[in-house]
Amino acid sequence: MMLFTTNWLSSVLKDVKGKVSEEAVIEKVFTDSRVKKEQSLFIPIQGENFDGHQFVDEAIANGAIAVIWDRKISVPESIPPEIPVFLVDDTLQALQELATQYRQKVNPKVIGITGSNGKTTTKDMVASVMQSTYRTHHTVGNYNNEIGLPLTILDMPRDTEVLVLEMGMSAFGEIELLSKIAKPDHAIITNIGESHIEFLGSREGIAKAKLEIISGLSDKGILIVDGDEPLLQQLHIPNKVISCGFDESNDLSISKVAINHNITTFTLSDSNTYTIPLLGKHHAKNATYAVMIGKLLQVDTKKIFNSLENLKITSMRFELLKGKNGVSLINDAYNASPTSMKAAIEVVKEIQGFKHKVLVLGDVFELGGQSKDFHRTVSEVIKQPITELFTIGNDAEVISNAIRQEVPTITSQHFQSQEELIQELQSYLNEDTLILFKASRGMKLELIIEKLLK
Repeated sequence: MMLFTTNWLSSVLKDVKGKVSEEAVIEKVFTDSRVKKEQSLFIPIQGENFDGHQFVDEAIANGAIAVIWDRKISVPESIPPEIPVFLVDDTLQALQELATQYRQKVNPKVIGITGSNGKTTTKDMVASVMQSTYRTHHTVGNYNNEIGLPLTILDMPRDTEVLVLEMGMSAFGEIELLSKIAKPDHAIITNIGESHIEFLGSREGIAKAKLEIISGLSDKGILIVDGDEPLLQQLHIPNKVISCGFDESNDLSISKVAINHNITTFTLSDSNTYTIPLLGKHHAKNATYAVMIGKLLQVDTKKIFNSLENLKITSMRFELLKGKNGVSLINDAYNASPTSMKAAIEVVKEIQGFKHKVLVLGDVFELGGQSKDFHRTVSEVIKQPITELFTIGNDAEVISNAIRQEVPTITSQHFQSQEELIQELQSYLNEDTLILFKASRGMKLELIIEKLLK
């Protein structure tokens, strides 16, 4: 699959050592020298503890036919003379500039998605809806930062009609950079939570950082937001904002949410009822953003419905699994914030058919000096029909301590090790039990889940 030629590349990065041509076709752009792909372009990135320039020989052995190079570093003689070397002041900026130019060259409709929680699930939903009608390319995995987003753009086929990009961040200025690279035609802010509050100071700071997504938004572009979030209700961008949510005042409002064993159904103010193979009111809202994008891009309503009903989502995001002795396990261990943790607990409370509803909650990271206070807020939603609460980590202990005092009818215990927790869970491995696993990725709760699967 041709992306571009070295000749076109020389029109973007003009200082080149070696020969370029229209016949030299680039099919893949990569920053990891271990990737094996013929006809590829290698871009060495420098970090605090690594320098990709050291691995150029491996990259060439694995198929690189062109290289971008920091001009402050001498070009090694080991690079064959037939391989063009594009000299730049900063290889990361060159990657971003190349992605910007390639996005312009292909010129698809670009959908940018950010938010504290739900952006990956929303991305999966939007991509599913778009694929029903358009040739669609989208972010894979967590390629949503200053390196991953440009690589996602540079991985799209030349005939791409819609590009769906997830945009992550942890500090001010990062979403603005990604938005200016991607130049979205439409954008979505899924919600404002507490993620990265350690670096952004407050929820108001988080909202300000997420709103940077409009910095690259097309003049005719639409911003779709969580209309139930007070920090997003006062946006003064005439004819540019569409609100979605449960409040009837939203432009597209949600009602009649029903959660069954493995699906959620909901009705929108467009009078249509939709079904998703995910559990929870928060996922109904994420799906509403996808419905709205579908409407903006004239996707047939029936195709929107079918795309959501047959959704395939990125793993470890509220996956319902069968474990030993028929126990039901919800794997939501990919990431967490206090907001998403509370939303997950609310879903567990609504699912019918289980005698025991067990919560396994671990630490939420990057909450700064307010971490224990934010963890304690999770206890506010832990009530019957939850029957057991098990916590693991440092700050998560405040949740189990609060429940022991406030709701003594719920069995509550804190564990220092995964081994102790796994041992305790053995007596709950039966068809009458539903267990939720939720924590930040670094807690590695999936290792516990693996021990409980069939």
